[in-house]
Amino acid sequence: MDIESIQKSLSEKEKELDFVLFEGRTTVRACSNSIKAMHGRDPEAAKKHLEEAEKGIRKVIEYSEKFPAQISHVMQEYAEARIVLSIISDRKIPGQQELGVSDISYLNGLLDAIGELKREMFEALRAGKKEDAEFYFEKMEEIYDALLPLRFSNAILPEFRRKQDVARNSIEHARGQLL
Repeated sequence: MDIESIQKSLSEKEKELDFVLFEGRTTVRACSNSIKAMHGRDPEAAKKHLEEAEKGIRKVIEYSEKFPAQISHVMQEYAEARIVLSIISDRKIPGQQELGVSDISYLNGLLDAIGELKREMFEALRAGKKEDAEFYFEKMEEIYDALLPLRFSNAILPEFRRKQDVARNSIEHARGQLL
């Protein structure tokens, strides 16, 4: 029996996973801080946090095949932050290729961005900027409508259906507030 070599291999894999989880948490935190900075009207800080996130992604991307679920989550958070920043700053929705993330990370990031756009819409309404609020609402609907035809099982698109339901509820709530 070659238990020792198996144990050594599994120990190495465990060390790699610990590294991925640590760097993943750090990267997700940077994405979260970026979004907070966006809502706080501090685009420079938002960009700085995204640069930090990009450094973290470069550290873990090589582990994508070994730990796909963990890396996908990190990339999804990164996609969400980049999408929100692009809509706020450039008034456009970036494409998947532009972000350099997987299909699943991009699609889930788009759906998560709807909640952040809803917050931007509310902030615009509070500030009396109805046109800005309408713009954010239109982007929310544009994303949702583009993704509505996608109907795949959870095995193909994990969490996607649930996120679609959450996005639909966010849009309906936002519509009521906008009117």
